[in-house]
Amino acid sequence: MRVTSSLLLVALGLVDLTTAHPFWQDAETVLSASSVSTNQQKADAVKEAFQHAWNGYMKYAFPHDELRPVSNGYGDSRNGWGASAVDALSTAIIMGNQDAVNTILDHIKSIDYSKTSDQVSLFETTIRYLAGMLSGYDLLTGPAANLVTDSDSVDNLLTQSKNLADVLKFAFDTPSGVPYNGLNITSQGNDEATTNGLAVTGTLVLEWTRLSDLLGDDEYANLSQKAESYLLNPQPATTEPFPGLVGSHISIETGEFTDGSVSWNGGDDSFYEYLIKMYVYDPTRFKTYKDRWVLAAESTMKHLVSHPQPRPELTFLSSYNNGNYDLSSQHLTCFDGGSFLLGGSVLGRQDFIDFGLELVHGCEATYNSTLTHVGPDSWGWDPKRVPSNQKAFYEKAGFYINSGYYVLRPEVIESFYYAYRITGNSVYRDWVWNAFVAINATCRTDSGFAAVTNVNAANGGSKDDNQESFLFAEVLKYSYLTHAEDAEWQIQEGDKNTFVFNTEAHPMRVKHT
Repeated sequence: MRVTSSLLLVALGLVDLTTAHPFWQDAETVLSASSVSTNQQKADAVKEAFQHAWNGYMKYAFPHDELRPVSNGYGDSRNGWGASAVDALSTAIIMGNQDAVNTILDHIKSIDYSKTSDQVSLFETTIRYLAGMLSGYDLLTGPAANLVTDSDSVDNLLTQSKNLADVLKFAFDTPSGVPYNGLNITSQGNDEATTNGLAVTGTLVLEWTRLSDLLGDDEYANLSQKAESYLLNPQPATTEPFPGLVGSHISIETGEFTDGSVSWNGGDDSFYEYLIKMYVYDPTRFKTYKDRWVLAAESTMKHLVSHPQPRPELTFLSSYNNGNYDLSSQHLTCFDGGSFLLGGSVLGRQDFIDFGLELVHGCEATYNSTLTHVGPDSWGWDPKRVPSNQKAFYEKAGFYINSGYYVLRPEVIESFYYAYRITGNSVYRDWVWNAFVAINATCRTDSGFAAVTNVNAANGGSKDDNQESFLFAEVLKYSYLTHAEDAEWQIQEGDKNTFVFNTEAHPMRVKHT
């Protein structure tokens, strides 16, 4: 018998927000309770969380960018084009939420991407808006074609994708072709930066190439791939201290790297993510991208791997700069396990899979060690830098907390999802559920989900009045997919993938299918 969503959440205790973590102390009882014993019921619980957040957004914030889930207001940090709606589209499609899908499609018809009073981020706009629309188009013209009967609304997704790209493409009009990221689309101006970041430059190529392939027009692919070419052939040589691992900033004037600071942290992260994903997207055209990812992965295993002294069984990635190692990491970095797992599966490399699982286990420790069982935004394990008030925590957990914020980030759940899909081991499915349950208990408000200031304090410290759009796009999507039935858009083992996820978890159809 299927339990309705509202009854299911009562059974889980997810609607009781009066205590720090209302049922975590009794987690074993809850997770084994008959009312939540099936994966379908867990998937339904995630769908209820999506609907709860969506209802709050629609009531208090739509068509603005974000809900303020404490004050029941709204924010417009993404140019006021309705970021939460567009970011939610692919998740709503996958969940079969027809009402939300039709609402979003109607909204997208009304967006004028040529108008905003705020600076536009080429990177953020690409991964959220452009990718959200392209993914919606691929899903609604593919495996979810029966969800929407208005074909004009679906076709409009591709039309609006082209409109947006045409608004943004002047960013690439630089001496090198490396784009500006901060844009004034009204004046066709920019933020006058002299460099662009590794991830910001290297996390455009999937979306802009997909647009070109759908339109049959190489212009958009060529722009992004020219910018990427400097990252694939880094100059000068000193800015590639280890094979495949490159610096963090690129000159907009020349395309040369301006430093050799290496990490998988925010600012660098999704460049490495997209190298292997471009190969999944089209292994014929993007073999060089795969080769560069393999070099980076092998160098990472050799040069960046680190184990904290109190818990040497844990594996984290350090950063490197001019002979010095920084023993700290971030929630953002925890996509790394999923990247190694995807690469290992696609390439048939068990060593990459094994290392990816080590990284997954390290990131899981950052969740299970805190009071809320939600992981912090950043942490360190340098024995020389342990804060005096965290010594006992460090000895037990193997790390100390640098920033206790949780801003609804998805990366840990993302890697759990890859671990489950690629190994089939149900423990990783359980870890996704544990994380979802903890986030519900810690972050849920009457109208949505809020960031919290201290994951190692009762109630997560205090609530920060913002619900990022990637709650819809990533956290709830990965949580749902882990417990949902197999489908064409799910990650598959080996070379069987027919969709590949962009860095905002928007699935796009691979080219060779």
